Amino acid sequence: MSEYLNSLEDGWTIYLWLVAGAGIVIAAIFAVRWAAHNDQFDEDIKYVVFDENDREKMTPDEFKKAMEVNKEQEKLREEYLKREAAGHS
Repeated sequence: MSEYLNSLEDGWTIYLWLVAGAGIVIAAIFAVRWAAHNDQFDEDIKYVVFDENDREKMTPDEFKKAMEVNKEQEKLREEYLKREAAGHS
């Protein structure tokens, strides 16, 4: 194998790097596309870690936002679970 690689003309490795780079770019595009279709870019997800015990640590507006986000996330969770159950039936 090393004899074959040594017999190639100079500059062949750039093509290998181009193919590898193109593969990485294509994989990144598919990953971002998947994330966009699966609600992975939700900025409010950070509020999910809070619950009633965190009321005194937050301003009233932040706490209200956190509780709204928790309700919305629970609703989305139920929808995803229903879709998953329907898909496996």
